Formats: sequence, C-alpha cells, structure tokens
Amino acid sequence: MLKILEIIKFYFSHHIIFSAGLLLIMGYIFGQLSEKIKLPAITGYILAGILVGSSGLKLIHHENLEILNIVSEITLSFIAVIIGGEFSLYKLKTYGKKIILLTLSQMFLTFGLVSVGLIALGLSTYIAFLLGAIAAATAPAATVVIVEKLKAKGEFVDYLYGIVALDDAGTVILFSVAFVLSTSIISGIDTNFSISILHAFLEIIYSLTIGILGGIVIHLTVAKKRNINEIRILTLGILFLTTSITISLGLSPLIANMTVGMLLINLSKKNIKILKSLEPLTSPLYAIFFAIAGAELSLGIFKDTSVLFAGLIFIFLRAIGKYFGIYFSSATLKVPSKIKNYLGLSLLPQAGVAIGLVLFVQASPAIRDASEGIQNEINKMINIVLMSVFFNELIGPPLAKLAILKNLKRR
Repeated sequence: MLKILEIIKFYFSHHIIFSAGLLLIMGYIFGQLSEKIKLPAITGYILAGILVGSSGLKLIHHENLEILNIVSEITLSFIAVIIGGEFSLYKLKTYGKKIILLTLSQMFLTFGLVSVGLIALGLSTYIAFLLGAIAAATAPAATVVIVEKLKAKGEFVDYLYGIVALDDAGTVILFSVAFVLSTSIISGIDTNFSISILHAFLEIIYSLTIGILGGIVIHLTVAKKRNINEIRILTLGILFLTTSITISLGLSPLIANMTVGMLLINLSKKNIKILKSLEPLTSPLYAIFFAIAGAELSLGIFKDTSVLFAGLIFIFLRAIGKYFGIYFSSATLKVPSKIKNYLGLSLLPQAGVAIGLVLFVQASPAIRDASEGIQNEINKMINIVLMSVFFNELIGPPLAKLAILKNLKRR
C-alpha cells in the first residue's frame, strides 16, 4: 500500500487534473458513506479532502490547491446566485422586517460575545474584534447544498435563505469597519470612524452596482432564449465576468452575485429557467469545493494548546450568539416556534466566507509590514479560524440538516 502511494505521489500527484479527479472521486465515495450513516454529503466531502490533503496522505500538492481555488470562487458565485434567486420581493414583503431584525440580532450578539470573550481570555483588542467580525459569517454553501439535497421549501427555508444572504452582506460591513480600526491600531494612527464606515458602505454599494449590471445584462441577453445550452453558456460567461470584476476590484463577489440572483427572480418569473440551467453543474462543483476546503485544513493546529483553548472559546461563543440571537429575537417578533427553536442551529456551518476574510487580513500590506509580534498574533488568529471551520463544517451541517428536517416541506 505504501509503495502504491509513493508511486502515485511521484508520477501523478503533481498534475492538476489528477488532483481534481482524485478530489471528486474521493468526495463522492465519502459523501455516499456519510449519507448511509445519516450525515450530510458535505461532511463526507470535507473528510475526503482531509484524507488526501496535507493532514492525511499528502496526495494533493499545495500548488495544485492554489490553482483549484478558482473552482471555489466559481462555486461561491453559483451559491450566491442561488441564494439571491430565493430572495423575491414577495417574500421580502412577507418576512422582510423580521428577517432583517433576526439577522442583525444574531450577527451583533455573535460579534459582541466572541470579541468580549477573547479579550477576557487575553487576546489583543484588535485581534478579538477581527475574530468577532469573522465569527458573524455563515457558510451559504452548506445551507444551499442541504436544502437542495432535501428538496426543502416553505417558510423556514425562506427565513434561512434571507438571513444567510443578509448575514454575509452585514458581515462584510462589520468586518470592513473592524479591519480598518484594527489596522489603525497596528499603525498607531488615530482612527476616523466616519471614514471607516464610509469605506465599508462603499464596498457594499459598488458590489451591489456590479451585481445589478450583471443581472440586467443576463436578463436582456438570455430572457428570450429557449435553447437551454445557449442559456447556460451566456449565463456562465456573464457570471464569470461579474465574479472576476468584483474580485479584481477588491469587492465582494458574494454580494454581487446574490444581487444578480435577486434581480433575475424579481425582473421576471420566467428567469427561473436561467437559475435552473445551472443545476446540472452544481453537484460536482459542491463536491470538489468542500473537498478542497478539507484538503486545505491542517490538523496540526490542535497541537498548540493556546490555539486549541482560544478556538474552543471562539466556537462555543459563536454558537451561543448564533442560536440565542435568533431565539430571543424570534420570541420578541412572534416568529413561529419551530423557526425560533431550530433556525439558529442552521447558521452554525462556517467555511468560505470566514476563510476568505482571514486570508484578506493575512495578505494586507499593513499586516505584511507589521512587527514579528503582530505577525505571530495574526497567525494565531488564522489557526483559530481554521479550527472553527474544521469543527463547524463537520458538526454544523448535521445540525443544519436536523433543523431543516424539523421544518421540512417537499418541493
């Protein structure tokens, strides 16, 4: 067996297509095994990635993972469009105010609990604020995959999609402000709160603008097409352009693509065919997306006891903030009891957005030029987030599945 692994590593593992194929096949096998023991397929995809990645058999080169990150960006753009497509004006009129208040409640309670808890633990204030903002992020990918797999619909799913969409937009604002404040503390510059908030809102507005333009172009170009292949080709091309433009400008592709989906579904009910045209592509993208996430996780983070303890506090306080933020505000807003009791559980998964935000911190010029002490603190922060992602992507999806099953209506 060891000899076979050595042959694979020597002759094949350097090739990007081999890496993609291996992640897909192993993801499929572990996804099927997970479903047999009543776990979401996502959990199996992640475990498959861990097995063949740097923490397991090391069959995937790090350079290949960096190249495959383009798949993650494409997948997140699909996920964002699907979430936006569920956000119709009719549903906003029905649940809008409640969704906004529920989102803000769980987001700020999570931010506050995590920030205060980590400051009490001895972490620097700016690190605690950054981690508090990152804790507010959810994993829309996990939510969409579970809902699609269960073919669930109804009031619970409407609330869930609405909160996930607003939560990521709100997290970007919250994180942008926390990041500007943090870099000001690191640089020793007096912080101008109005400039920080303006910068965060401009990022949202620019992302929304690109999404609106992308949605209008898709609608005008594709709406009258009947051939499904033509619809798919044109939609993919415009989505790729929308995603690349937002990434190149340092904006949020999640917000831009959510806007695309929301605009399409509200411009015409016929645009549902555009969203349906993407469905055949989603299953393999989801499988490789989560397998890549698993392959990038390093189990070595569990060796550092200080990171381990801080990570456990982060995970615990985040879960408390998410669950009780929904629970208490639902009671005040007189939301149905099943939604009040279970909606918070479906917000625990955490992956792409959180990793993206922490990598943004790591790549920032202000952080790259900081002292060795600050660099060490940033590395600790990265490990805490990776630990949280590892835990929440394994435990979160089964809990989210349980929550959805408790409120399930078949499509």
